[in-house]
Amino acid sequence: MKIVVIGGSGLIGRHLTAELSRQGHEAIAASPSSGVNALTGEGLADVLHGADVVVDVSNSPSFEDAAVLDFFERSGRNLLAAEREAGVKHHVALSIVGTDRVEGNGYFRAKVAQEQLIKDSGIPFTIVRATQFFEFVATIAEASVAGDRLVVPDADFQPIAAVDVAAALADVALAPARNAMIEIAGPERLPFRDFVAHHIAANGDPREVLADRAVLYFGAALETGTLVPEHAEAVRLAPTRFESWLSAA
Repeated sequence: MKIVVIGGSGLIGRHLTAELSRQGHEAIAASPSSGVNALTGEGLADVLHGADVVVDVSNSPSFEDAAVLDFFERSGRNLLAAEREAGVKHHVALSIVGTDRVEGNGYFRAKVAQEQLIKDSGIPFTIVRATQFFEFVATIAEASVAGDRLVVPDADFQPIAAVDVAAALADVALAPARNAMIEIAGPERLPFRDFVAHHIAANGDPREVLADRAVLYFGAALETGTLVPEHAEAVRLAPTRFESWLSAA
């Protein structure tokens, strides 16, 4: 099959195009650096010609509330319109577990808007909601510094390796459209604090990591289960454990 990966030069996109190519498919990494810009529409008609599946793993260059909403709405409309014109049979999009349960974070609101555009498009689709990536834990730690310690939300966390996200997306792209949303997550559900503490300890950082229910997650208040799958029996669990990933990083 010809599968176009929008955002193909990014973290997930690189792994995904490599996996699809390894399986013998024509995987096209589409991004502004390759002359394809979903935000402006540039290059979409050409790259989607003859495409069977589109996987959208693109990301906004700005996380400011208005900018990120504009990015996902405008790029989503352009991409879906081009897919209808090209006769694409399956639209796959990467989203976030808990995105509709978080208030106060503009990025999550923008992902909800993107999901709605997909559902309303009339194109067969599958939305894959992933938990936060292992690769993002360092950013979370940096944002949690409070004096000589780190303070994180008192909530559960179940992060996943980027390579496992790509593997799940490849499986979804090669299967029939579900016209539904599925969830994927890492194999371990533990308190937020545990993952951050393990990460900084692996880097030789001796600072204490505390959990506080009042601490916001990038502007959003979290409940215990906000960022983990709602239905544990229905989620696809990835194989890579955090400790294994840390030791190999």
